[in-house]
Amino acid sequence: MPTDRLTDLPVDVLAAVADATGPVVKTEPVGSGFNSEIAARIHTETGTVFVKGLRADHPRAWTQQREAEINPHVQGIAPRLLWHLKPAGWDLLGFEAVDGRHADYEPESPDVPLVAAVLRRLGDVPCPSLSLKTMPDRMAAYSDTPELFAGERLLHTDWHNTNVLVHDESALLVDWAWASRGAGWIDPALWIIWLIAGGHTAPQAESCVATLPAWTEAPKTAVNAFADASARLWQHIASADPDPWTLRMHRAADAWARHRIGSAPGGG
Repeated sequence: MPTDRLTDLPVDVLAAVADATGPVVKTEPVGSGFNSEIAARIHTETGTVFVKGLRADHPRAWTQQREAEINPHVQGIAPRLLWHLKPAGWDLLGFEAVDGRHADYEPESPDVPLVAAVLRRLGDVPCPSLSLKTMPDRMAAYSDTPELFAGERLLHTDWHNTNVLVHDESALLVDWAWASRGAGWIDPALWIIWLIAGGHTAPQAESCVATLPAWTEAPKTAVNAFADASARLWQHIASADPDPWTLRMHRAADAWARHRIGSAPGGG
């Protein structure tokens, strides 16, 4: 969660922001988010900018550069990056502000088809020539066959509902810190787990992605292996950090694995 107010930043940092935005009229802290120390909306005389940032020596500071590199490749499905500043020991990104709300993943939610639509558009985006993590590497500890997850598609991978903004009857994807390279069906698969956590049954969740080309072309064996690996991953996360959120995601991933392969991870 954000830990600092924008106005508490050093004077040199605030001056650099003002140089990029123009005179600041008002700042508005944004309370949600897991990957930033600073998250705020800056209101200026000419418009509003969303700013997120980390200290330059923060262990996750690399995610700022990753988002900056990805942004030109996801125009139309993500808010546009306006500037990237690194003043006085801070790393800040300024995005066009979107007056949206977080997507609702509950059954019958009108947001679900909007998210499916942005997934379809993302499926058409070629993976840029960037040094991205690959899904085989990310899932190797949880699967005996991680090579089944290889591919050349750009993946978002973090389908927490706070990373999907609904605006003007469409959905936009934010927080690309965990963008990866892999098979195109993996993002629909990851969203299925979030839909189950939101109240869908496993068959209902799969029906939400049933018409996506990447999903219809997905090899059953690979999807089954990914379902098993995802349940193992969330089991590990929930065991290491048991709280209502991680436990709910573990239950959802386990439910999908049981639907796909008829048993708990590892066949138990």
